[in-house]
Amino acid sequence: MDGIFGTVAAAVGMFAGTNVDDLIVLTVLFLAGRADGRPRAWQVWAGQYLGIAALVVVSVVAALGLSVVPDDWVGLLGLVPFALGVRGLVAAIRARGDDSSPAVAGSLLAVAGVTIANGADNISVYTPVFRTIGAGATVVTVAVFAVGVAVWCLVASWLGSHKRVIEVVERYGHWLVPAVFIAIGTVIVVESGVLGKLV
Repeated sequence: MDGIFGTVAAAVGMFAGTNVDDLIVLTVLFLAGRADGRPRAWQVWAGQYLGIAALVVVSVVAALGLSVVPDDWVGLLGLVPFALGVRGLVAAIRARGDDSSPAVAGSLLAVAGVTIANGADNISVYTPVFRTIGAGATVVTVAVFAVGVAVWCLVASWLGSHKRVIEVVERYGHWLVPAVFIAIGTVIVVESGVLGKLV
């Protein structure tokens, strides 16, 4: 019994520690959805689950000794939110004078893509853990992650429900949301050190 509690506690700590920045992304997505109708709440939830599931699958596969994406190049996934942000800015410039703000990640797949890109570094944390804990503990860990995604979505939805914040996003969201995505993508690429390998 102690083993299960220990596994759950470790999984909770691992999920929280590797997904703190995801709270910011999810909050921005929920805010954008409330201000402009896209993405819809179910798309944020489903996209987050799909993205985290993809990260877990890649980590499990890597733990079995197979490399899907070489570690040196994982940082390139930061180009996903960066590109979405640039697209959002271009759309905002074209729509000047229009009150509606263009959706940066307005679909389930776009949300999943941002989740994967933002959590690409999680693979380096999850892989050695899945390699050492065994099948039973892996199942428990994945179940904890599934609960963690729900908690994250609920917290982000609550953070994104404040009236004043929604008013700010409605007014400046067509610039603010793309800027956040560009910043996230830039941080992912820069911190991964992948630029040094390309130059």
